[in-house]
Amino acid sequence: MLVKWKPGEPIYLQLRDRLRDLILQGVYEEGEAVPSVRQLSADLRINPITVSKSLQLLVDGGWIEKRRGLGMFVCVDARAALAASQRQYFLEHEWPDILTRLSLLGFHVSDLPDKLPD
Repeated sequence: MLVKWKPGEPIYLQLRDRLRDLILQGVYEEGEAVPSVRQLSADLRINPITVSKSLQLLVDGGWIEKRRGLGMFVCVDARAALAASQRQYFLEHEWPDILTRLSLLGFHVSDLPDKLPD
């Protein structure tokens, strides 16, 4: 997993977001193990405590679960729950800024394309 860290944002949050996105993309399927703290730490060359904090946030969100002696696994329905959560976040936090920007640029909803370019 190649990750470019953004300056000014804690790495543990960036890693949480990256792992969340991999679950959303289906890279880690429901019921499948996610890499261990040791493996992620070695692969990404970051402190194991940082990795643990990221994984704990995913556990707290109900998207991965700890199985004693086995590791961490993606929860059943995690993908759907994550998608719903991310849609809600988008509508509450990102969409208002997009609407403001569109308004500042003089766009009207009818000016927007029906689909994204390929």
